[in-house]
Amino acid sequence: MTISVPSPALRMGTAAGRGTLLAAVLASGMVFLDTTVVNVALPKLGQDLGANVADLQWTVNGYLLTLAAFVLLGGSLGDRFGRRRVFLIGVLWFTIASVLCGLAQGTGTLIVARIVQGAGGALLTPGSLAVLQASFHPDDRGRAIGAWAGLSGVSTALGPFIGGWLIDALSWRWIFFLNLPIAVLVVLAALRWVPESRDENASRTHGPGRTRRRFDVAGALLGALALAGVTYALIDAPARGFASAPVLVAALVGVVAAVAFVLLERRRGDTAMLPTGLFSSRLFSVLNLFTVVVYAALSGFTFFFAVYLQNVVEWSALRTGIALLPMTLLLLVGSARAGALSARIGPRLPLAVGPLVAAGGLLLLRGVGPGASYWTDVLPGVLLFGLGLTLVVAPLTASVLAAVQDRFSGVASGFNNAASRAGGLLAVAALPLLVGLSGAGYEQKAELTDAFRGALAWCAGLLLVGAVLALVLVHRPPRAAPPSQPCHSMPAATPPK
Repeated sequence: MTISVPSPALRMGTAAGRGTLLAAVLASGMVFLDTTVVNVALPKLGQDLGANVADLQWTVNGYLLTLAAFVLLGGSLGDRFGRRRVFLIGVLWFTIASVLCGLAQGTGTLIVARIVQGAGGALLTPGSLAVLQASFHPDDRGRAIGAWAGLSGVSTALGPFIGGWLIDALSWRWIFFLNLPIAVLVVLAALRWVPESRDENASRTHGPGRTRRRFDVAGALLGALALAGVTYALIDAPARGFASAPVLVAALVGVVAAVAFVLLERRRGDTAMLPTGLFSSRLFSVLNLFTVVVYAALSGFTFFFAVYLQNVVEWSALRTGIALLPMTLLLLVGSARAGALSARIGPRLPLAVGPLVAAGGLLLLRGVGPGASYWTDVLPGVLLFGLGLTLVVAPLTASVLAAVQDRFSGVASGFNNAASRAGGLLAVAALPLLVGLSGAGYEQKAELTDAFRGALAWCAGLLLVGAVLALVLVHRPPRAAPPSQPCHSMPAATPPK
């Protein structure tokens, strides 16, 4: 079956343009929602299913693992077989997995469903932006993508609020069931208004414009295996011990798979899922390392904070969701301004100052305890943390895109997105081990308090590392890149993005 490539002619003021934008926003909103709100649900979920700390870690990390590992492959599949087609497959896949999450009667079933859900998100996430890029008239494309970014940010902000209300009023299961009616609207809108498109050069094997591009399935699987092995070793070590056979084997598998991934991508050159030539740019390499440490701090903080507020401070799920809302509002209001500032003065100063401000917020939040006041104890730290992230996100996105040639902008954006999720994955796996939290310790106030304060100290340290990296190694990119197309799905209460 041949899929034609339509002229990008959708306009913002038409029904088709609005319908296409609606489908993209709602679909990406589902992924963002399930990246953020699950942290708020962890205490109730753990109590209902009798989960231990490792189960909670895998509930978060199973999703992040497949999402990070397969997001680049998902984009390639859309280019080859049709962006709308793969987008719709991702929506249906994600929705079915969401229902399975809501129906789970044990932690094992829930974790497997979350892993499957992340794979669906890997098909859906690149597709939501790709259909806009391919479908809209060039004169309206920037407006469409800007509207997508803004409206997706609003859905991210509302997610913890709506999710917290559902958890308190009904059950944690409804944060997953909520995806079902959203998915129905997405499918109807996509079938009615989204035009099909694909990259004809993605599958051309002869004649003018012949290309050697291939699906790097082996690379995607090796990347997933590397992340899975290291993650399993970090999560399982507290229960089994570092010297136990399963932990050692998992760590070895992860390291070997990572080395094999690098060798494979290097051998395939520009046809690889991740062309290693990108890393000849020192700026690109440094920015992605910066992404890993900053997003690790973000994910580690939100993982612990949501559980701590409910199990120690004894706040409701709704109040916990609302507690982090100012952080997202700052990102929505201030990211464009931070991007403009970075375009004028270069990214070095915002990327150095932002993590320092965010680290100050975390150090303030270490003092939160039972009976804490939101206005005097929680809000100042959350505002500082949010302000720091606001200084980082848009300059980081623009700098990553500016650090590579235009023809690699898609893969650079996708890899940076994967780097942010990998940072979150590793933080959620490693921090409980580093602060000595395991078993049912998250239900014990004294043990969780010590772990929470230790985790925030580690997260603040990661942010300081990021600040040093930016100050010493980041300089103005050779060309400007627009800050309106974020690489990340910036989370409101989680971990992009």
